[in-house]
Amino acid sequence: MNASLHIVILAAGKGTRMYSKLPKVLHQIGGLPLVQHVINTAQSLDPASIQVVIGHGKELVQEQIHSDVTWVVQDQQLGTGHAVKCALPHLPKDGKTLILYGDVPLTDAETLQQLLQQAGDEVGLLTDVLEHPHGYGRIIRNENGICAIVEEKDANAKQKAIREINTGILVLPNSHLEKWLSTLQNSNAQGEYYLTDVIALAVADGITVHGMTVRESYLAAGINNKLQLAEIERVFQLNQAQQLMTAGVTLRDPNRFDLRGSLSHGQDCIIDVGVVIEGACEFGDDVEIGAHCVLSNVKIGSGCQIAPFSHLSDCVIGNDARIGPFARLRPNAHLGNDVHVGNFVEVKNSTVGNGSKINHLTYIGDASIGTDTNVGAGSITCNYDGVNKFKTVIGDHVRIGSGTMMVAPVNIGDKATTGAGSVITKDCPAGQLTIGRTRQVTIEKWQRPEKTDK
Repeated sequence: MNASLHIVILAAGKGTRMYSKLPKVLHQIGGLPLVQHVINTAQSLDPASIQVVIGHGKELVQEQIHSDVTWVVQDQQLGTGHAVKCALPHLPKDGKTLILYGDVPLTDAETLQQLLQQAGDEVGLLTDVLEHPHGYGRIIRNENGICAIVEEKDANAKQKAIREINTGILVLPNSHLEKWLSTLQNSNAQGEYYLTDVIALAVADGITVHGMTVRESYLAAGINNKLQLAEIERVFQLNQAQQLMTAGVTLRDPNRFDLRGSLSHGQDCIIDVGVVIEGACEFGDDVEIGAHCVLSNVKIGSGCQIAPFSHLSDCVIGNDARIGPFARLRPNAHLGNDVHVGNFVEVKNSTVGNGSKINHLTYIGDASIGTDTNVGAGSITCNYDGVNKFKTVIGDHVRIGSGTMMVAPVNIGDKATTGAGSVITKDCPAGQLTIGRTRQVTIEKWQRPEKTDK
């Protein structure tokens, strides 16, 4: 642990320009809230403490963010200087404090470590150089370092020509922090206390302000509206795509790929366009994912092919399986090796043994299917009576005729066959043909199960 380092993350703003009921810092990049990215980066620096200053929508922020941080409430949003002042009681008199922002998600640990190193025991300020710096505070330097920040409205023509701008990310010595924060004034149009005013206070106290320019602008880019959110999303996704390709994954088009979680993979994996990967996913060797698939928390064995437009979540697939197109594997689907699940087939809370095939227009729920079994098109395990779920057990080498309705609970023995169009309501003996067809009748005085109020 870096005992001398403390981090304060400012995350109290409403985000008016997002035009959303959701607090700005809870909007997502890569499947995680903006502020969660910042917290994760802060934690990677192993500081002595992390304070997150919250205000607007504070209950929702605390509800959605589950990290080991200290929550600091800023009831009135009176500026960045006031926000840090709210965190002051949690900061010791020695060491240093790194100021980060909950809406600046892509600042990486490498950049922050370099800034901390350059600042030493003095002040460090992260800056950027923009082609069009209009609207940003300009960095004024002299032979000793940064001597001032001039806001756009106060800048003269020469200062407006400066392209180096303030990002707001600061390293401040705790020994001066209380004095500087108590000196801040709110004599401005917004009536707010600006943290950037500490730069002038540091210079007045003879403390050097070390400026460090980010290597890429996105590392310090804040998000104020949905357009910027989308722009940063694409930067984040392209960075992830490049990391995967460097590690050996083939992406048919890295610009049309979304990783909203983590992906571990073997060799020679191929991912086509429009694929979305969520949660924690794991691929073996030689896995091929077709276009426009959505995968969430899945484990896929080696040699599998997932055909286009398939949706898989919270499931496990053995080696050499063939899934899709337009297949849906729902939570707790466990497929063995060389299993085929075809178009418009849904599997939920079921196990399917090695070599079995469910190729067309079928629902398998709350079921156990053995090895080398074939389920014909349009078959359904009728597992739900409106209140309770029941299980269907299908053995090895079974042939389920097309359009078979298996009304659970029911057992179908090894090497059994069901006739097409059958409604199976009783156990089927092994090795036999069972046909369940009858005339259409209406059952009088039958009462459908209904849920009762608790």
